[in-house]
Amino acid sequence: MSRHIRNAAAGLALVALAAGCSSRNTAEEGPTNLSLARGALAQVMAARRAPADPAAMAAEALAVNKGPLILVGLEGMGTTQVLAMTGENAGMRTFMTRNEQAVILRGQMLSGTRGLGNDLSVAEPGQAPALIAARQSGTTRRVMRYYSGDGKERPIDFTCEVRPGPKAGVMVEACAGHGLRFENSYAPAAGVSRQWIGPALGYVTIQVLRN
Repeated sequence: MSRHIRNAAAGLALVALAAGCSSRNTAEEGPTNLSLARGALAQVMAARRAPADPAAMAAEALAVNKGPLILVGLEGMGTTQVLAMTGENAGMRTFMTRNEQAVILRGQMLSGTRGLGNDLSVAEPGQAPALIAARQSGTTRRVMRYYSGDGKERPIDFTCEVRPGPKAGVMVEACAGHGLRFENSYAPAAGVSRQWIGPALGYVTIQVLRN
C-alpha cells in the first residue's frame, strides 16, 4: 500500500474518531484544466456501479491524474468520490466531479459547494483558520450563506469555540446559532477534516490526496 493510500486511510479513521466565492478558471487556463479533470475523473468513476473502496479509488485517481485531488464523503448521501482541482482564484480552489458537482476550499476550510442541491454559497469562518493553524483555543464568529428559494442569499450567524480535540493533532470547532449546532474536526497535518455543509446536506469528510 503506498504512502498516499496509507495517509488517506489513516486520515479517514482519525476523523471518524474525532467525531470560494465560486472559483472560476480564467479564459486561458480554464478549458484545459477542466477538460483534463473531466477526462481523468471519467476514467476513475466510469466503472463505479457498486460502492468502491475509498483506498482503491484514491490509488486509481492518483495514477491517472497528476494534479491536486481530494477524496470527499457526503455522510448524508452515503457517497464517496474523488474530485480533481479545476480552478484556483485568490486562494480558493474548486474541486469538481465529472458531472460538475463541486467543493470549494480555502486551504483545508470548506468555503462552498455547487451542484449538490441546498448548496453552501460561501462560508466566512472568521478567526477559525488562524486558531486552528496555531493550535490555539478561542471564540470566533462564523457566517454561512445559503441561497433560498427566491434566489436571494441568506446568512446564518454562528458563535464558535475552537479548541484541541480529544485526539492528538485534531482541532475542533464547535458552533451554535439560530437553534443549530454542529462540530467540525480538523487534522491539518493529515490533510483530513469533517465539516458541516448545512442543515440539508449535513457533514462532509474531506481527505487531501495530493496538493
